[in-house]
Amino acid sequence: MDTKNITNWMGRAVYALISLSLVLISLTMMGVALSNIWASIYEKHLLVTALLDSVGLIIIGMAVFDVSNFLLEEEVFGRTNMKSPAKQRATLVKFFIIIAIAVSLEALMFVFDAGKKDISTLIYPTFLLIAAVFIVIGLGVYQKLTREEKDPSP
Repeated sequence: MDTKNITNWMGRAVYALISLSLVLISLTMMGVALSNIWASIYEKHLLVTALLDSVGLIIIGMAVFDVSNFLLEEEVFGRTNMKSPAKQRATLVKFFIIIAIAVSLEALMFVFDAGKKDISTLIYPTFLLIAAVFIVIGLGVYQKLTREEKDPSP
């Protein structure tokens, strides 16, 4: 076994461990969210607040789980010595889509929360929504600038 194979194996093992850790963290977050909902139903107080907090936790847990899945697919199972530019672009686009979805969902949850508590704090989730829009715009610009020109002739 040469050193390149050893380092490749070690890299995959580290990414697998990181991915497993992220899965455990995301499942814990989702479990805490469900536990909070159950406790609020059982105690019959502040159910709406518990639901909003739990949705936020579940959204973050989902994003962490998606990142974990992304690491497993790309770094553990899909690693090749040299990726084509098209594959690298697809990987980057997928990663940014995960981020855009998570930011957008969190911003919406903050909007609902701010609307119920103090309308003067609505500016902060608005900026987060604007950031999510810029992520999507930036992703579109990236895809437009890096797309491969196809030959239009049949």
